[in-house]
Parts: sequence; structure tokens; C-alpha cells
Amino acid sequence: MSTFTPTVARDPGPLTRWFAGAGRRASVTVEHAGGLGSLFWKIVVATVRLRVNFRDVVEQFFIMGIQSVPIVLVTGSLAGIVTSQQGGYQMTSAMPNYILGSLVVQTVVLEMGPVLTAIVLVGRVGARITAELGTMVVSEQIDAYQSLGRDPVELLAAPRVIAGVIVLPLLVAIADAVGIFAGMLAANLTVGLGNEAFLYGARLFWHSWDLLYSLTKALVFGLAIPLISVHMGLRTKGGAEGVGLTTTQAVMFMTLTILILDAMFPPLMLN
Repeated sequence: MSTFTPTVARDPGPLTRWFAGAGRRASVTVEHAGGLGSLFWKIVVATVRLRVNFRDVVEQFFIMGIQSVPIVLVTGSLAGIVTSQQGGYQMTSAMPNYILGSLVVQTVVLEMGPVLTAIVLVGRVGARITAELGTMVVSEQIDAYQSLGRDPVELLAAPRVIAGVIVLPLLVAIADAVGIFAGMLAANLTVGLGNEAFLYGARLFWHSWDLLYSLTKALVFGLAIPLISVHMGLRTKGGAEGVGLTTTQAVMFMTLTILILDAMFPPLMLN
């Protein structure tokens, strides 16, 4: 009589598991990069061919831009106030007070204004777009559009991306102006720095390139946020749970993208 000997699966080992995990992560990264590139190209083609409804762009402009102004005002004000207070605490004992004006303006315009505005819009705009399109996918509304011969990219994706590219530089310009004004008031209240001395220090180290740098950041962020959110929304699977999971992943993806792009700007544009 033959006896059956069960086969025990061998542990592949930690090195094999590490390479397998790295391969899966690389595959997912390449897949997302290809999907984003394909989506961006389709949006460019739809825009060049004038397939995008202007009324949809205006509607998204209102939702993403006008309705975001209050939170941008608060964010810009707090950025200027915090920068002014910390700069006054750290610098005024060793440097002239008017240097604080340059510190506040440079910090708000080059870094705090664009980055904080973009991160705020990741939560307010990016998450909304991902959840909205993800719900349309799982409820088969996207399939209904396609069955009627309507392209979801032209109808849903392109207006949101175009509006984001237009809106974010405007919001960043507002955040920069409000942040500088709030920082000037805070400097007056905390260290007694007058407005004329603050503006003198701001002009002393100001370059016109700084504003272009800030708005270029905003333009890139304004493209990345809606593009990623649309891409993730159209990939949603698994019902309501899938919508929540995809939205969480999209917010994390967009936040990391903003920080990585922000780290790439200084060596590319400030050298």
C-alpha cells in the first residue's frame, strides 16, 4: 500500500520576498505612470480639438476656485503670521529688524504659499473629484456615457484638469498677497517692526523671478492634483468600500506628488 506524503511549501526566504514586493511596487508604479500619461494625452487632444464644453470648465472653475477662496485666505494668513513670529523669535537678536520683511516675503512666496495652498486643495478638491468619479464608475454611470457615445475624458476629465491649471495660480497669488500682509501685521505687533521697514527689507532681497517661480509651482501643482484625482477616480472598483479606499489612496498619492515636485523645483529653477 502506497502512503501519501503531503508536500510542504518551502519558504522562499526574505530576499526573495523583498524582490517580489519590489517588483510588484515597480509594476504598480509603471502602471500608474502609463495611465497618467495616457490620460494627459487624451485631455490635450480633446482640448486642442475643442471637444471640451466651456460651460463645464466655468462650473469647475467656480467649484474649485471661487468656493476655495475662504480656506485659501485662512491658510495664507496663518502662513504669514507663523513665519513672521518664528522669524522674529530667531533672527531679530542677531540681525537688523528689517531682515524679517525679506524672510517673510521670500518664505511665503517661494514655499509656504504654493505648497500649503496645493495641500489644502488636495483635501478639498482632489478628494472630491476622486470620490465623485469613483461613485460614477461603481454606479455604472461612466458605462452609460460610453454606451451613448460620450467620451468620459472629454465630458468629465478635461474640464476639471483645465480648471485646475487656471485656478491654482490665481489662488496661490491670493495666498501670497494675504500671507505677506498678515506677516507684516504680525511683525508690527510682535517685534514692533514698522510697515516701511518691513517693505524696505522685502525689497532689499526681492527678485522678479521669485513671483514667476511661485506661479510656476502653482501651475504644475494645478495640473497634478486634478489629473491624479481623475485618474484614480476612473480606476475605482468594489462599490462604496472601493470608493473610500481609492479616495484615501488618491489623497496620499497627491500629497506625496506635491512634496516630491516641490523638492525638484529648487535645483531646476533656483540654480
